[in-house]
Amino acid sequence: MSYITGFLTPVKAADKARYIESARKSWPAFQKYGALEQVENWGDDIRPGKVTGFDLAVKLEDGEVPVFSWLRWPDKATADKCWAQMQDDPDFQNMDMPFDGKRMMWGGFEPIFEGR
Repeated sequence: MSYITGFLTPVKAADKARYIESARKSWPAFQKYGALEQVENWGDDIRPGKVTGFDLAVKLEDGEVPVFSWLRWPDKATADKCWAQMQDDPDFQNMDMPFDGKRMMWGGFEPIFEGR
């Protein structure tokens, strides 16, 4: 089974087009390292949390929208290789990142079920 790197980050609503363009530009770089899929999802029906929620997880501020994204890799080793090498790769160094990286969360996930 594949391996997933998931992301959750707040993005200013005014920066939606800029974020989309950044995602489009990042795809060839991730592909170069073996990513099979990149999916970017703009928050549409995000209800305020009381104990937990997307808004609370990223400390959402006025005018921001949570973005939930993932990269699918063939395996964990391929993902790990990308993360180890990307900091020295010029394709990643000059990338526009229109979000507050301090409030972004990400992690690796091993799929346990896939329904299609």
